[in-house]
This record gives sequence, C-alpha cells and structure tokens, in this order.
Amino acid sequence: MFKKNKSGRSRLELIPEFYYLPEMFGNSNGYHLGQREDGKMVCDVELPPWANKPEDFVRINRMALESEFVSCQLHQWVDLIFGYKQRGPEAVRALNVFHHLTYEGSVSLDSITDPALREAMEKQILIVGQTPSQLLIEPHPPRSSAMHLCFLPQSPLMFKDQMQQDVIMVLKFPSNSPVTHVAANTLPHLSVPAAVTVTCSRLFAVNRWHNTVAPGYSLEQAHHLPIEMDPLIANNSGSNKRQITDLLDQSIQINTHCFVVTADNRYILVCGFWDKGFRVYSTETGKLTQIVFGHWDVVTCLARSESYIGGDCYIVSGSRDATLLLWYWSGRHHIIGDNPNNSDYPAPRAVLTGHDHEVVCVSVCAELGLVISGAKEGPCLVHTITGDLLRALEGPDNCLCPRLISVSSEGHCIICYERGRFCNFSINGKLLAQMEVNDSTRAIMLSSDGQNLVTGGDNGVVEVWQACDFKQLYIYPGCDAGVRAMDLSHDQRTLITGMASGSIVAFNIDFNRWHYEHQNRY
Repeated sequence: MFKKNKSGRSRLELIPEFYYLPEMFGNSNGYHLGQREDGKMVCDVELPPWANKPEDFVRINRMALESEFVSCQLHQWVDLIFGYKQRGPEAVRALNVFHHLTYEGSVSLDSITDPALREAMEKQILIVGQTPSQLLIEPHPPRSSAMHLCFLPQSPLMFKDQMQQDVIMVLKFPSNSPVTHVAANTLPHLSVPAAVTVTCSRLFAVNRWHNTVAPGYSLEQAHHLPIEMDPLIANNSGSNKRQITDLLDQSIQINTHCFVVTADNRYILVCGFWDKGFRVYSTETGKLTQIVFGHWDVVTCLARSESYIGGDCYIVSGSRDATLLLWYWSGRHHIIGDNPNNSDYPAPRAVLTGHDHEVVCVSVCAELGLVISGAKEGPCLVHTITGDLLRALEGPDNCLCPRLISVSSEGHCIICYERGRFCNFSINGKLLAQMEVNDSTRAIMLSSDGQNLVTGGDNGVVEVWQACDFKQLYIYPGCDAGVRAMDLSHDQRTLITGMASGSIVAFNIDFNRWHYEHQNRY
C-alpha cells in the first residue's frame, strides 16, 4: 500500500475496500490477533478522530474521493501514474522517480541466464512493485467538474446561494382525489419527459416536463414552470383515456406501492385486483396491454429497479400469500417477459419466500442484485435477485411493522415503520442509525448518491435528513394537505410531491447547499 520514490517520499495507495467495506476494520469474529508492546490486545482497527465508527470512515473516504476538489485535481494524478510525468525529465521535476526495475521494459527476465541473478531480480520487482504502463505522453486534460461549470455564464450556478423560493409551483387537478403516486421520469432523451401522477380514484396524468436547466437555456428561461398539466385532464376532454376502470379488491387501500411507471413513461403497472394478478396499461391509449398472474392471493405492492439501456428492468410483486415474484420487463417488447409470443403466460425469474404475513412494501436494486421487502409484521428480508434469502433486518423492539423501504446503490437501506420510526441498516444487517418523527410518514425518497433522505407525511411537511445519521438538514414550509407520494427529477433539482388535496407541489431542492463541505467553501 505504500510506495517510495527516489526522493524518499512515500505515496499511500488505498485498496478499493477503503471506500465500500467498513466490516474490514472490525474484528467481528473476535480472533486473537496478538498483543502490542504496551500490553493492549490487537483487535479492531483504530480509526482517526474524525471517524466515530467504520461506517463513518468509509463514507467520508468515499465522499472525499468523489468530491469536486478531487475531480479538479484528478488529471494531475493521471499524469504522474500513467502520463507524461511517469518517466524522463518531467518525472524528475515532479519527484516521481522510482527504482529502475519497476519500469516496464527496463529488464528482460528471459534474457538473464544466471538463475541466482534472475531470482534476485524477480524478488526485487516483487518487493518494490511495478509501475503501470505509460499510456500518455502529453498532459491529460482536466475534468469538466461542477467547480469549473459553476463559473460559466450560462450555468445554473449550482453552488451559489439559492435565490429561488422553496416552492416552484402548485398544480391542482380537477378531480380533487389524493395524488397517491408520482413518477418523475424527466430525462431529456425521452420522447415525452414527464411527471406521471396517479390518484386514489386511479386517474393518471402524463404531465409534460420542461427541462429548463438543460444546455442552451438561459437563466431567464430557467424560471419557467417545469411541469405542464396533462391536456386531457386539464380540458376534461378524453379523460376517460386516463381512467383505470378495472375493479380492485374491496379490501385494498390504494397507496403509492400499488403503481409502477416504466422509465419511458409509456406504461403503468397496477396491482390490487381481485383476480390475484397485476395489469399493464398504456399511458398513451389508456388500454390494457397485459395481465400477469403468478400469486395465490391479491397482489399488494409493486416496485421497479433502475432501468437498463433500452428500458429493461426488474419488477417485483408482493402479495397477501406472503411471497414475492421477480419479473423482467422488456423495454423492447413493452411486456413482462422476454417472449412477445407468450405474453399471456410470462414466468417469473424468481420466487422469494420467508415472510409470514402479507407483503406491504418492497424495493429492488438491480445494481446490487438485491430485493428488500417488508411484511405487515415481522422483520424486513433481504433476497438476491436469484431468490436466495440472505438475511433479516432486525430493528429495535418497537420497529416491527415496516411500511416504506428505500435502498441506495451503496447498500444502505432506509426503512420506515409505523408511527414515524426510521432505521438505517447496512446491507450486511447492521443497524447504523434510528430516529422517530412526529408524523405519519407516507413517502420517503433517497437522493441519487444515497447521502440524503427526503420524507413527507400527513402533517404536510417535507423534511430533508442526512441519511447516515438522520441529522435534520432542512424543513420546507408546511403545505395545506398531507404528502402522499414524492419523486425527484433526474437532475436532483426538483422534488415533486403528490398531495392529499389532489394537487402536486414542485419544490426547489439542492442537496449541495446543506453539505458541510460546500456550505463552508462556496
């Protein structure tokens, strides 16, 4: 991990585990690792003062690695290791000269006939290490990081003081039915970037998204309202195309888990029907395109993974039969399953078992290959996407009824239980933090980097928390109705919430303004 150059200066090179594996710093098995000279037993790794626990050490390490300061300096590291400062006069000027045997091509071991000399050379190379191949002979260009962009005249000034008000706009739908699901698929390459909303009366709307901070827009244009109401809903002309009329099971309470919108905004998946299946509807025509069966009881919740290129993704369905089924959505054929000729009888990729009660919430992460689910009672379970049960996430005694789950690609799982209780688990089952809020939480959302948590509930207050320790970062002004659903735009700058009053509220949100590093630097 340490390398020393000709000047005698050491360079520390950290292995990847320093940035994602906190378990490596703890002697969880209690192995006897010997005794130090002062008589103290060797056990856990002693951490620096700025890290209270291994999870803090790894998290802060990763934040430093991904910081804008490192991004701005990264090209200089490339020049030293792979570039024009690796050898020659530039390497001497940069004090970047190592033992001559470490350089590629400096010696041909096959040409050494003396076995003793060859063995000595091999041991020297093994001990000192080897310098990577030189890939560049000219300076590497700097990365166009956010620190560079924030000084361009047409930039959104992402690290400047936020001048806009907290609430961008309020959009009221004529139906007055609570907006129970929001899906903000706003990427500019989509044919219809939109914020799709679904109400408790199963009336959906494809509300056009105007990407006002894209390249080519001026700062004046950026103040335009980002969401345009679905014209079929606004004019009440053809709103029957937006109504899901198939009957649900009478005992189903409609919530955000009953719906999934595909990444291209073209299809809505709906569960809760009496026939124990879930359905796929076209958002363009409103017509039913597929019915999927597989469970022995009513399907109670659905979830979608992040989408691959082409729109393929995993769909997970949970049921009252206490099982979950993993399905594959084909973005090419726009169906559940791989074979369009057999769309009436698609087969699940995996069956996930282990719960004793009705499944009420689920989250799936294709990047980690994991499904995390919660039943009406009992611990949340972690499965692989192949169906293997990995572990149960055991919370405190008063956390037995999970209601909402959100998982980050870094492997942290936020679970909201009844009565406003929250727990943060590592993917290996360690309880990292817990809190209790004075609200009946209905919606939670993690930022794309997994560092921030946004919550909303019946009190109508949207709050932002630091996900790792539940430190409160910001409270938005209270709304006149409860929050039922929420989602973030692709650029993480707009939070869209569905309200119990039948409206959606778009909030300005910039997670960087609460970040300690940026708060002090900019």
